[in-house]
Amino acid sequence: MHEGFGGNGMRRLGDGVEAALHCALVLAALPAKKVMSGKDLARLHGLSESYLLKHLRALTAAAISEAVPGPRGGYRLTRPAGQVTMLEVVEAIDGVGPAYVCREIRQKGDVTTKVKCAYKKDCFIKRRMLAAEQLWREALREQTLQDLLDDGEVEIGDENKRTVGQFISENQR
Repeated sequence: MHEGFGGNGMRRLGDGVEAALHCALVLAALPAKKVMSGKDLARLHGLSESYLLKHLRALTAAAISEAVPGPRGGYRLTRPAGQVTMLEVVEAIDGVGPAYVCREIRQKGDVTTKVKCAYKKDCFIKRRMLAAEQLWREALREQTLQDLLDDGEVEIGDENKRTVGQFISENQR
């Protein structure tokens, strides 16, 4: 699932991360024991159901959500919103591997030395990129779905709160 690799060694987060975070946030807003179908989550976000189901399955595989079977089934979180980190959602969709991949191009150029002892240490660019990524991952590890719910209370306009709340209320099972 590592989408978006560029020629520069860095990759963008997959589009599924946005969808997964938004869906996890909706699931976090559901009353206890209630579920929402993948079809309704897709409708709410204007996404194709088949596209979204792939990401909902990834959240379920990572034990962030669970799929409740049956005609009244759907998805719900496996634990309270304050116990689900943003990093968990990102890694469920995009994997746990590093975002920066060093291809060791410093050793490949025509004018670069081919003496192996010149490369005893990791590339200093790689070291700095991975250190920055570690900070990014730590920041996401410290933020939860509850933090996002709290943000939404303050930042989402009243009209949008009303319409989305009504949709959730009418479509929860």
